[in-house]
Amino acid sequence: MFNSITRFLRDEEGATAIEYGIIAGLISVVMITAITGDGGIGESLGTIWQGIRTAITPAAA
Repeated sequence: MFNSITRFLRDEEGATAIEYGIIAGLISVVMITAITGDGGIGESLGTIWQGIRTAITPAAA
């Protein structure tokens, strides 16, 4: 029984999956913050799309 517990505590295979999960979560938080934050990518993209809409609207009419 003691050997099983010791082997379980020394097993590091699951740690790698957890580490990758934490890294993916942190990357997601950074991306969401960059896209939705003030002055971030989201605001710049909104400006670009508005310029495209303005340019296309007269051509469609």
